[in-house]
Amino acid sequence: MARKFFVGGNFKMNGDNASLKVIADRLVESELDSEVEVVIAPPSCYLQSLKQILRGKEQVGLAAQNTHEAEKGAFTGEISNVMALDCGAAYVILGHSERRHVFNESDQQIGRKTKAALEKGLTVIACIGEKEMEREDGKTIEVCIRQLEAFKSNVSDWSKVVVAYEPVWAIGTGKVATPEIAQETHHDIRNWMKDNLGENIAEAVRIIYGGSVNGKNCVNLSKQPDIDGFLVGGASLKPEFIDIINCNKA
Repeated sequence: MARKFFVGGNFKMNGDNASLKVIADRLVESELDSEVEVVIAPPSCYLQSLKQILRGKEQVGLAAQNTHEAEKGAFTGEISNVMALDCGAAYVILGHSERRHVFNESDQQIGRKTKAALEKGLTVIACIGEKEMEREDGKTIEVCIRQLEAFKSNVSDWSKVVVAYEPVWAIGTGKVATPEIAQETHHDIRNWMKDNLGENIAEAVRIIYGGSVNGKNCVNLSKQPDIDGFLVGGASLKPEFIDIINCNKA
């Protein structure tokens, strides 16, 4: 089964109206590989303005970087899934390592957030990945499976989920898993899916890689059979993001 290549750009807490307009305009004006699904995740306060700029570029979707599981309430600083949808998002990133390790979100909380987001109609970019010490201790797939189990318990439709494997030690560090290391982990994740979700789901779900992806390393990573795209951090703010989107044509 052919899986459509997926490239997401997580802007994190970066940008302003002017700089993000430059990025959005570049996406609109560039010739993007039509076989690639593109999603950008700006800070939530810029979702609506970028939606307007991207209106004529249906290939590019918008994601919220985070949502709360409650529909409304006294949760200062949070946004709900309905709010994200109302601002133009069709996707949400959940389980990102920065939410896990900086904001101390547990597997259980991430699972609840995933269930709530899917129920409201958002597609979830479900992030998993190990810390450097966990990799050194040989616990990479153990950690990934623990995190996947929390998603599994809260997902009824896996066609609305993109799994993003992001080794924590490679995020924003300049380090990157070699294509062989990334492929090995992606293959192990897909095998877990076959055993726990079934062959059809395992073959259909896209598993994308994140961790210091850039215009130089994306081509070799993209050639691996179980790497179905990327979740890009810092490079998504730069012109090379277009090269990453078009890496299969390089």
